[in-house]
Amino acid sequence: MTWYDVLDVLPTARHQDVRRRYEAKCRQLDPGQIAGAPSSVIAAADRARAALEAAWRVLGDPIERERYDEQVGIRRPGSGLERPVAVPSEPRAEDPDGYPAGYAGMRAAAVVGMFTALADRLAPHPRPPRRVAVPDVRGLFMGPCLHAVARAGLRIETVRLTEHPLPVEGLAVDQSPAPGTTVRRLSTLTVRVWHPPVPMSPRPA
Repeated sequence: MTWYDVLDVLPTARHQDVRRRYEAKCRQLDPGQIAGAPSSVIAAADRARAALEAAWRVLGDPIERERYDEQVGIRRPGSGLERPVAVPSEPRAEDPDGYPAGYAGMRAAAVVGMFTALADRLAPHPRPPRRVAVPDVRGLFMGPCLHAVARAGLRIETVRLTEHPLPVEGLAVDQSPAPGTTVRRLSTLTVRVWHPPVPMSPRPA
């Protein structure tokens, strides 16, 4: 799981979009929202808050973000997030075949890509493992939680803990089986999810 997963943003997200997502998730963990919640909820919120802060420390700093992108393989050193494409240097430049300059290279790349995709489909692929380790999703918001469970090859079943929840993203508080347990692939992971409750209206005097 990457820091992008924690904030539930794409690696191509703009700085201001990353900031907005970070601040929105932090607001859901405001102490006033969690006051009076069970200890398991408070512990999950503490984990979530620490993960959000760590993610923002990296993704909120352009230099740290670029270094991190290179470390996790999102960006190649000295390049952007996408591979550069050859383009003609002049508007009317042509290659010997009469096509715009760079077109032949693009055709060749397309042919190579087609054969590579075909070879990949024909090549034998290892079967996914029959047994997998259960990930620790406690302290994750439901977006990242769903990604983590899917990547592990498991199904998910959620149990809502809040009777009258606010319409915001829930927080994974507890799970069964426990993190690290080895289970059959496609087994069901039950996740207990907490939402901030809708504030109760004061009773008329």
